[in-house]
Amino acid sequence: MFDVTPFRGLVFDMDGTLVESGPLHEIAWRETLSKYNLPIDARLMHSLAGVPTKETLLRVAAETGLPLSAPVEEMNAFKEALVADMAPRYVKATRLADLARQHYGSLPMAVGTGAYTAEAREILKHCGILSLFDIVVGADQVAHPKPAADTFLACARHLGCLPEECVVFEDADLGLEAARAAGMTAVDVRTEFQFINDYFLNG
Repeated sequence: MFDVTPFRGLVFDMDGTLVESGPLHEIAWRETLSKYNLPIDARLMHSLAGVPTKETLLRVAAETGLPLSAPVEEMNAFKEALVADMAPRYVKATRLADLARQHYGSLPMAVGTGAYTAEAREILKHCGILSLFDIVVGADQVAHPKPAADTFLACARHLGCLPEECVVFEDADLGLEAARAAGMTAVDVRTEFQFINDYFLNG
């Protein structure tokens, strides 16, 4: 198990780190993009792992040169409703949850996610791990979500830790960028724990 001795606070990404949810979000995104007549570019979507829904929609429109066919709020609501409906069938905790359980009560811990807070809390609750964490910071709580540092800096503040006293566990390049921008130690779970982010790996 990863040695957390040098740190005073533990911060976890959710999707692909604490929770295995790649298939859930890929299915929801494929349905959303199809409904609103946007192309499904697997490589682009994989590169946007961890980016909140509204920002992802805007990035897809910008990258493809196609205008959004409906208000971004409507598209966001459609995708989030799909996620909420399908989550019980697809999500489960990863072995990073065991690391959190091991340090529950001895170190303060936070979840810093690109998902919206209500959705994140429901998914963590479904996986039976919500109670392990002192705070869940979603994209709706910060001015600038990942890859900006805001999410992880907010986690540190809630935990009462300095950024340099925190370690962040992440599976996405943009999330790792955010952790480093926050001045925190960034652990790539893909290499440290051999996690595979199967989100949009195939066209």
